[in-house]
Amino acid sequence: MASADTLKSLGEMLLSGDITVVDCTGVLGPKTPLLKLPPELAKDTPPIEIHRISEYDDNGPFWAWNWLKLGEHSGTHFDAPHHWITGKDYADGYTDTLDLQRVVAPVNVIDCSAEAAENPDFLLTAEHVKDWEAKHGEIGAGEWVVMRSDWDRRAHDEGEFLNADATGPHSPGPSVDCIEYLIGKGIVGWGSQCIGTDAGQAGGMEPPFPAHNLLHKNNMFGLASLANLDKLPAKGAILIAAPLKIEHGTGSPIRALALVPRG
Repeated sequence: MASADTLKSLGEMLLSGDITVVDCTGVLGPKTPLLKLPPELAKDTPPIEIHRISEYDDNGPFWAWNWLKLGEHSGTHFDAPHHWITGKDYADGYTDTLDLQRVVAPVNVIDCSAEAAENPDFLLTAEHVKDWEAKHGEIGAGEWVVMRSDWDRRAHDEGEFLNADATGPHSPGPSVDCIEYLIGKGIVGWGSQCIGTDAGQAGGMEPPFPAHNLLHKNNMFGLASLANLDKLPAKGAILIAAPLKIEHGTGSPIRALALVPRG
């Protein structure tokens, strides 16, 4: 049972540095890589724009501020259930109606960086997850699960990050049975360091784009373009992934933060 002493202890550990706050967010700006879709399938998110309103000048002598133009699913971002057709009927499936209690939760970090370096089309399967659990412990209901691929190291170059050729994008992600297994565990959501929550070639799976299709069908969340997952332990950290409270929002750029015990 939580108590005032528990929160007091947490506060003291944050102040002392016994708990480190790790930024799991990429920089959001005009050079941030954005998803590119086939023109016959859909319209793309427009490029991110940052416009100066004033900076201690005639337009505002004592203050500096900007206005922004960006899509909900730009940079490190949150996918709400309403983002996908399978989640469209959830009343609490928007960024302004979801249960915030769910977005702060323990996080399980599955390290696939070696496999992704060897094969950009690497798929994390249910069997891989079960092997990980045998080593690190069970994934619990209501917890986040994120796939560490170190793909964020490519984010300086959109071409490298999207990694597309004539056959489409090539980036690691989950298999269908992986997502089905995690849904069965009752997770709150799944996250990736790639441009989206699915593998680059996920359009050819059955069902297509299983992370989007199946997670949102079950009122679960997605996180994309996460960063610095190499600084998190396999277990033991808390992930805070709160979207902006956009009216009827299907998603939102976020500042994803992890609370990590020192040592």
